[in-house]
Amino acid sequence: MESITTVSEFLLLGLTSVQDLQPFFFVLFLIIYLISLVGNGAILVIIILEPKLHSPMYFFLGNLSCLDICYSSVTLPKLLLTLLSTRRVISFLGCITQLHFFHFLGCSEAVLLAIMGFDRFVAICYPLHYAMLMNHQVCVLLAAVAWLTSFLYALMHSVLTARLNFCHSLKLHHFFCDVKPLLELACGDTQVNQWLISIITGGISMGAFFLTLLSYLYVVGFLLFEHQSCSTLHKALSTCASHLMVLCLFYGPVGFTYIRPASATSMVQDWLVAVIYSAVTPVLNPLIYTLRNKEVWLALKKIFRRKFC
Repeated sequence: MESITTVSEFLLLGLTSVQDLQPFFFVLFLIIYLISLVGNGAILVIIILEPKLHSPMYFFLGNLSCLDICYSSVTLPKLLLTLLSTRRVISFLGCITQLHFFHFLGCSEAVLLAIMGFDRFVAICYPLHYAMLMNHQVCVLLAAVAWLTSFLYALMHSVLTARLNFCHSLKLHHFFCDVKPLLELACGDTQVNQWLISIITGGISMGAFFLTLLSYLYVVGFLLFEHQSCSTLHKALSTCASHLMVLCLFYGPVGFTYIRPASATSMVQDWLVAVIYSAVTPVLNPLIYTLRNKEVWLALKKIFRRKFC
């Protein structure tokens, strides 16, 4: 019979045990984190300061930037600390809290991307009704639903994980606390937790993905068959292309982690995929949405002229 351990802390094994590589990883992830903070923070400031960007699309983009700042802040500061320290522990409460906010913000982003897809669908396919359908109250309500439902979803995972007993090694083979690595340390029946990952997490992520994809496919089909203006077609397709790139970067790693069975992946693969959706994606989102967006660049130039000229 396995002995049940009263857990006060977990040991995060991190990305590597090779001491010589830790300074390299520290500098790399510090740069990634700072770029994420500066890039997403700049988008938030531009959207708030420029009245011309007070539209539904930029309202949701501001929400996405806020999410990405918080999302990377859930995992990267602790990772940076563990790379500097020889004591790589995280308290039980800290671990469950990190797990909760990681899933809360990740689910919020999945739902928000679906809402952004719906927003583009209405704007392009029903332009005459866009202002009425996507008014400020509707946008606030949609954003609130995304945040609230995601909080409740994450609460489900954090409460059920916190109730588990741990009787194996308390060494967590990851650089942050997530449900699947914690289940490997648990004793007793974890079937409900596994079921929630496969059905609920998989259902939300893939459901949001297919709804978003359907919105953009409908937009592309509408433009190809109904629209005659090449300039309008190019602009709309350019906007959709940037959104689809974000979809691939976010949902690809999420699907790889939470839908595939645990036995189908190696530890190194799990780490690499986790780095993509927890660190790299929040950095790329502001680049993807702003590099080809003339409105954001014009707003940035206007703000600079206003402040420094």
